[in-house]
Amino acid sequence: MTKAFVVGHPIKHSRSPLIHGHWLNAYGLDGTYERIDVAPVDFGDFLTGFHAQGFAGGNVTLPHKEAAFLGVGRRTERAQRVGAVNTLWVEDGVLWGDNTDALGFIGNLDATLGTGWEQDVDTALVLGAGGAARAVVAGLQDRPLKRIFVANRTGSKAEDLARDLRPGSSVLIETAAWEALARVIPHAQLIVNTTSLGMAGQPPLAIDLSRAPRSAVVADIVYVPLETPLLTAAAAQNLRVVDGLGMLLHQAVPGFRRWFGVTPEVTPELRALILADLETAR
Repeated sequence: MTKAFVVGHPIKHSRSPLIHGHWLNAYGLDGTYERIDVAPVDFGDFLTGFHAQGFAGGNVTLPHKEAAFLGVGRRTERAQRVGAVNTLWVEDGVLWGDNTDALGFIGNLDATLGTGWEQDVDTALVLGAGGAARAVVAGLQDRPLKRIFVANRTGSKAEDLARDLRPGSSVLIETAAWEALARVIPHAQLIVNTTSLGMAGQPPLAIDLSRAPRSAVVADIVYVPLETPLLTAAAAQNLRVVDGLGMLLHQAVPGFRRWFGVTPEVTPELRALILADLETAR
């Protein structure tokens, strides 16, 4: 039997066991996927000891992604760019780390908009400069865009992100002042919110989309609520919208494939299962 996990602190809110448990049942696999709550002070010991406890690997969530990045023996190029690790496995005795959030974001765009959507996107605007923003920018760097603007209320964090991800990038990465978004929005065919604004219990993200290109796509990585105020405003402008739930589902695919040897599908049934759980938790 293959065992995998998600580790965080706290962890009871994680929906990863629901996702992976659905796939284990759907494919008839002999495996388990469990939540493990580990305080930051104990995470180093957990990282070096989970394989001896019979786990093939697992996911890492807050607050451990940066500690996992520092603690693994090898990292994928993608994890190196993002500066955080959310997926672990052991290969030839070496602890590896990857970041699948970038794949999850791009996979959600592909599934929602159809392959080839990037042919209509010259410039993207990413709002926020935290770990999620780094993953989104890293994902977009792998597509044939020309320019990515990063805007954050604390401008220095946007500058740090751009500096870290520029080396080797074929996509121009620039920063934009939060106060100057009105000058950038008309040029952005893709607008992505990676901040917590619009999340349940948080104030809405208040930006003016009236001057966005008519063909623009507006994406939000927040999925509680599923339709954020930003997406409501985008729909009112007849812009295409992409909600955040798909990123959660698609980021889980690479880890499941690595641990259990099957590439799972993100199906309407899986989405409905998670939506029902979100509704129950309200």
